[in-house]
Amino acid sequence: MSEPEPLIDLNADLGEGFGRWRLTDDEALLAVVTSANVACGFHAGDAATMRRVCALAAEHGVAIGAQVSYRDLAGFGRRSMDVPPDELAAEVAYQIGALEVFARAAGARVAYVKPHGALYNRAVHDEEQAAAVVEGVLLAGENLPVLGLPGSRLHEAAGKAGLPVVAEAFADRAYTAAGTLVSRREEGAVVTDPDAVVERSVGIARSGQVLSHCGQRIAIRARSLCLHGDTAGAAGLARRVRSGLEAAGVRVEAFA
Repeated sequence: MSEPEPLIDLNADLGEGFGRWRLTDDEALLAVVTSANVACGFHAGDAATMRRVCALAAEHGVAIGAQVSYRDLAGFGRRSMDVPPDELAAEVAYQIGALEVFARAAGARVAYVKPHGALYNRAVHDEEQAAAVVEGVLLAGENLPVLGLPGSRLHEAAGKAGLPVVAEAFADRAYTAAGTLVSRREEGAVVTDPDAVVERSVGIARSGQVLSHCGQRIAIRARSLCLHGDTAGAAGLARRVRSGLEAAGVRVEAFA
């Protein structure tokens, strides 16, 4: 009996611009990825950008995800904030609801939720903030899957609330020996060598393993692989990763 074909989703952060300023090459990335984490206006993005990216995603058959964040345009959502849980829940629901309008207008829907930046990292270990994110998803009124790190407080809270959870890994971010992401404040936190990113992607998809920052091989369980859209040459790198995965016999397909 043959082994099942490895399966992975490729997600990227999109719509991370504001007004006339654009950070991500949305059109090029949407031709490669299978899921789009669309900025909902709190760390980046605006109404016109959200509408444009949703329309493009629907055109390409790419799943639309709400990338929710702390209200931090100046800091790109990468500054940790102490937001009261009830306020955070309301703001998460607000962001999902805003994106849903544009997704439906494009003939699609919001298919999942993923926190961004500081909120993503905070919800890994902060039970209260994780619960607030989940409350916001429930408040938005849909049984939406929550994309995040396996073993996180976010996934724990989502599971308890009956929401589907989807494990995510990062091909271009360094991992600690404990399986968490190395802080961006530390040297080597972002993997920039394209060959290394492709190799790590294939390793995660096929064997569920990756080399940690300290050289230790660790287990990484993932159904979705994130490629950051705000790095230089992101679209070209995404194409290389997808080609590398498919050449290694990995099927690239959205989870939602």
